[in-house]
Order: sequence, then structure tokens, then C-alpha cells
Amino acid sequence: MLAIARALVLNPRILLLDEPTEGLAPMIAVEVLQTLARLFREEGMAGIVVEQHAQKILPITDFAVILERGSIVHAAPSRELAADNATLEHFSRCDQAQWQDPHGDKINDSPGGFARPASRSRP
Repeated sequence: MLAIARALVLNPRILLLDEPTEGLAPMIAVEVLQTLARLFREEGMAGIVVEQHAQKILPITDFAVILERGSIVHAAPSRELAADNATLEHFSRCDQAQWQDPHGDKINDSPGGFARPASRSRP
């Protein structure tokens, strides 16, 4: 998050982000994605986002490209790819229907892609 904030201080026209939610707590990851969505949609900032978990980022992007070993193997509007579970599963080799934290809280099962985990006490 600090790296994103440092980049934004320079008032860039485009952000290049490599797995911006990697290692973040699920609730913080949701906040980062919501902030990026606002920057891209409302502020008009352009961004290139590299992300292993496509379902996390597709709701906030316009176009998606899947690379495999440096080659483009699929390119489509993000909404089309988000609805194409067969393609997502083929390239990710895992079920991308929802992203969950270790406690089973669903993160992106809402229509907009962002659902806060239910509040509950954790051991």
C-alpha cells in the first residue's frame, strides 16, 4: 500500500501494479481494490495491473490479457472474461468462482466484485 501511495504522490497518468493485493489482509485488499476502482473509473487514471487471481481485478478493469510464458493466450473485455469461467479455470488451473480468505469469508461475490467479509471474532 505504501508503494501505491508513493506512486500516487507523483500524480502519474498511468499506474503499473504488480499484484497490488499480495500479502494483504482480505479486508485491506478489498479497500485497495475499491480505491483502484475509484482511481480508474472516477479519476480516469489508466492502469496496468498484473494479478494472478483474475476475479479480484476484473471488476475494476476494462480489458484483460492473459499471458502464459510471455505470450498473449487470451484477450477480451474484462466483463466477458469475468463471465467466462471455463477460460478462467483453463488458464488458472483452479476454481476462480470466488476468492476466500483462510476463514472462508467471501471477498468478491457481489455484483460489483466487492463484498466486505462479515465481521466476526477470530481466534
